[in-house]
Amino acid sequence: MEENTIILGFVTAFFIVLLATPSLIKVAKLKHLVDEPGEARKIHRRSIPTIGGIIIFGSVLFTYALWYPESYSTADTEKVYFIEEALTTFKYLTACLILLFFVGIKDDIIGTAPLKKLLAHMLVGFILVMMGDIKIDGMHGIFGVGDFTEEWPGVLLSVFVYIVVVNAYNLIDGVDGLAAGIGLINSVMFAGWFYYTGNVPLALLAMILAGTLLGFLVFNFSPAKIFMGDSGSMVIGAIISVLAISMINEDQSRVRESMGILAKIPTPVFAMSVLVYPLVDTIRIFAVRASKGNSPFSADKNHIHHKLISAGLSHSKTVVILYTYNIVVVGLAICLAQDNATVSFFIAAGIATFLAIILLFIFRQKVKKE
Repeated sequence: MEENTIILGFVTAFFIVLLATPSLIKVAKLKHLVDEPGEARKIHRRSIPTIGGIIIFGSVLFTYALWYPESYSTADTEKVYFIEEALTTFKYLTACLILLFFVGIKDDIIGTAPLKKLLAHMLVGFILVMMGDIKIDGMHGIFGVGDFTEEWPGVLLSVFVYIVVVNAYNLIDGVDGLAAGIGLINSVMFAGWFYYTGNVPLALLAMILAGTLLGFLVFNFSPAKIFMGDSGSMVIGAIISVLAISMINEDQSRVRESMGILAKIPTPVFAMSVLVYPLVDTIRIFAVRASKGNSPFSADKNHIHHKLISAGLSHSKTVVILYTYNIVVVGLAICLAQDNATVSFFIAAGIATFLAIILLFIFRQKVKKE
């Protein structure tokens, strides 16, 4: 029954997006809700609809409300706890997604002042962390830090994680199929984690997002027929941030015996490994901009995906390489995890950094030869 609900959620979300997106594309073109080529940092050469976030937002909200597993509340106290906790998460997450969606869709159509977007993010962070109690409780032994003895470190860290993840997804949405594909990989990995810890409500949420993004990739993979826009990237980033924070707090002792390998890797390390490409690219781009004396939020073409495109790779080859990078880092981080949480953290960070450097070096050499 648990597996059926998760599968139904995935399939429902996939077909909603698959069937509804063509009509959305048609309406967007008729109303001229498109992104025109022309700016130096833009790499598309034709007008493309930018309101894909409408279908992403609608699919996730409708499907999760439809298949939310209320019948899963049985005599098992742990299952009841999951339902009640996930229902609270769903309540506040829904409110935040609605807010982010309207801010994002306004930005996609007529533009939104950066200050207003920042205020929206601060409000969403407050709702999720302070009202929804979706916050990190501790570092699970990384740098010798266990559970936080005071509430404020968890609050500040959780708001920081939310803002970083949402903006990271916004920043990687620069190549056809990249943000949607990375989001698909991330959501499937989180779904697997929650399924193997028995947390069906959050496994369902993750798989609904995965089904939504798989359907969207049909139209967003190169050559893209529609972009997700800020309304899509912010919705995805908010959901992923909630999944990441919830996973960090998850009890690893519930990991099923068949996936005992997951019981070894510290949850913060696993979460960072899953989100490796958005995080690595964001940290790198902020460091590069700061070193040049530019604002960290200024737009440019220095992202890793832009570098691969500049090396002569197509959009499709670029995103497949980055999909592979993300998956390989997660696999190695799990396989090489140690009993010491700090050591596991540095191993995962070292793998992510080393592979990113190798990737950029290979294709930089290719550019020099040409």
